[in-house]
Amino acid sequence: MVQYFTTNEGAQRNRELIEEVLRELAARDPGGVQYQVLMFDDGVGFMHVVAFDGTTDPFRDCAAYHEFHRALAERLATPPVVMYAALIGSYDGRQPAR
Repeated sequence: MVQYFTTNEGAQRNRELIEEVLRELAARDPGGVQYQVLMFDDGVGFMHVVAFDGTTDPFRDCAAYHEFHRALAERLATPPVVMYAALIGSYDGRQPAR
């Protein structure tokens, strides 16, 4: 997980770049990755949550991901905080198969 805050001026561009990354991943479907990005209600806080199977880096060949990082420092108000976590379980609201 990565959490950070952008400047007010950088927030909209940050969101646009994230949406481009998500579109490219959806089009390429690298497999083995779950990626969610949350924007806090203040409009400048973001959290990226990524889980992948570890066989390959799903972002390695993603041009939009590299573009997102190219000028990231200019959009940031605070340094990113990176946290690693272990999945205990999840729930997606679906009924189990019978």
